Amino acid sequence: MEGLKVSEADLLVYLHPSKSKNVSQAIYIELSSMLFKYNETFDGVLLAYSASTNDELAKILPGLHPCFGVRLKAQLLLFDPKPNMILEGKVVKLGAQSIHIVVLGFSSATIIDEDIREEFDYKVKHGKELFASSVNKRHKIEIETVVQFVVKSFDEETLHLSGSLLQPNTGNVNWLDKYAEEDLVESNTKKRRDYQTADHSKLTTDDDRVKKSKETQE
Repeated sequence: MEGLKVSEADLLVYLHPSKSKNVSQAIYIELSSMLFKYNETFDGVLLAYSASTNDELAKILPGLHPCFGVRLKAQLLLFDPKPNMILEGKVVKLGAQSIHIVVLGFSSATIIDEDIREEFDYKVKHGKELFASSVNKRHKIEIETVVQFVVKSFDEETLHLSGSLLQPNTGNVNWLDKYAEEDLVESNTKKRRDYQTADHSKLTTDDDRVKKSKETQE
């Protein structure tokens, strides 16, 4: 899925002197407080990290609130969706006017009716709401469906996404994967069929050219 990236970073973490007895735990608490929040320094939402330091000794910095700094080397997993990127998420709610999705378990996304392509019709079957394609009846979007959609915008403060299903490569992920496989098989089958039915009598081989050349010389 797009929107995810791994970044290497050299960090300087400032800790209170009272934390000097257990620096490792203090670093863990400090970095964990940044999880699932947009960070301008990292240019993304921090999802996971691994960090190490070779030296836990640091000079206490003077000031009104004294602290000491610890330098770290960190590897960060970031979520940074941009417009036109393709994301996946699970449908948690839908209605005639919108589809609501959760991405990676923490970010919400909304797709409003004007961003749902016309082939999808809203229906209620056996008390369940769903969107069904008029082009392919097996292509359905309902609660718990994992959908692929295109990013329109991302609110860094609320971590809310606005998405679109107007593009043909969006919709039910399971259906899209199956459709792609069937399309590939059908394409290969058609190529074999075309090759088998082709008139090969018109093809001239190198041996045919040599024979004709000899006949001409004689």
